[in-house]
Amino acid sequence: MLKLGQDTSFAIIASDVIYPTGSGNEYGAKFFRPYQDYDAPIYAIPGNHDWYDGLGGFMRVFCDAPPLKPKPDRGLRGLLWRKPETIDETGLAEARKLRGRPSQQAAQPGPYWTIESDSLLVVGVDTGIRNVIDQKQTAWLRRVSLDPRRKILVTGKPIYTANAYKPSPLEGGGTIDDIVRDPAHRYVAAIGGDVHNYQRYPVKVGDRVIQYVVSGGGGAFMHATHTIGRVDVSGVHEDAFKCYPLRGDSLSFYSQLYAKRLRMKWLCLTPSEALCIMSEHIRNEPVRSPTGPVKITRRMRWAARLLGGWPWPFRLPVDKVFHRFLSELSDWDTPPFFKQFLHATVTPEELTLRCFAATGCLAQELEPPLEDEVRISLA
Repeated sequence: MLKLGQDTSFAIIASDVIYPTGSGNEYGAKFFRPYQDYDAPIYAIPGNHDWYDGLGGFMRVFCDAPPLKPKPDRGLRGLLWRKPETIDETGLAEARKLRGRPSQQAAQPGPYWTIESDSLLVVGVDTGIRNVIDQKQTAWLRRVSLDPRRKILVTGKPIYTANAYKPSPLEGGGTIDDIVRDPAHRYVAAIGGDVHNYQRYPVKVGDRVIQYVVSGGGGAFMHATHTIGRVDVSGVHEDAFKCYPLRGDSLSFYSQLYAKRLRMKWLCLTPSEALCIMSEHIRNEPVRSPTGPVKITRRMRWAARLLGGWPWPFRLPVDKVFHRFLSELSDWDTPPFFKQFLHATVTPEELTLRCFAATGCLAQELEPPLEDEVRISLA
């Protein structure tokens, strides 16, 4: 990110700045220190994990709001919900010095905002915990969407993910995608975080194409892509869909994790084996060729079934149950990591979005691999 972001004007964190509970006392280790050498402002929208601390840490750091005064919660919520921490102001002041250069300073008015340029408007929205846009933010979003410039939406919850359509509801009726699809609003892309991988769905809306992107693979453990079936949603077919990591690499990754944790060597699938298994299941042309000849065996098919690569009623937890309750078990400290980030280039005529891999391997740190690229006309 530092290499490819040397000449960028700013960066955006698309939700879940601090994982897993958004504490203001963790910004030193999880925000200021990692990004201390990025010499430009960083803006952010909160995710559900930032709200788990009452949004106090997020508002204190990004909006320079006064410290949150916790309100007592009664009933079951008061007993079970995590209590927001009191922020150590001395520690926070020391942490801020890590990004203390004038070129790094940023102040945003709240958890939702717009960033203006001559040819493009970036609109960031706060989807909270329940993934609902409240009435006040909805009215603001409708108002700013009337700006005549082309627009990108940045949202905490992606509109398309895992071959499914999941637009955030608006209080009062409708969804956020109603605003995005309205031709008068001139949106060209909608980028969502939350899901820990990269996906892109080019959806035809009338006589134009809107790029719906998932870009949440920069932080915590990787969410599997091999559980995404053959894509066929809103007119987007498999050959037009892009994801990172590739499904075969995702399956191989989880096979190695479970083979090690459960001490079941037969579960382990090499990247080439997993690539061939997923291509057989998805019925697509693999992006790369396997290394050497691969013969698919019964062992490989059973491993894929248990790991969620094929539909099967009995499988190891690699999907929703795993993410919700057992995510810590998928911590992985050996490269490759399958992280990613987006790089956006804007000219008056064109917006270019590029997805780069961040693997933790030195050669790929020096030359980050380009995993996907799309050019969007702004004319």
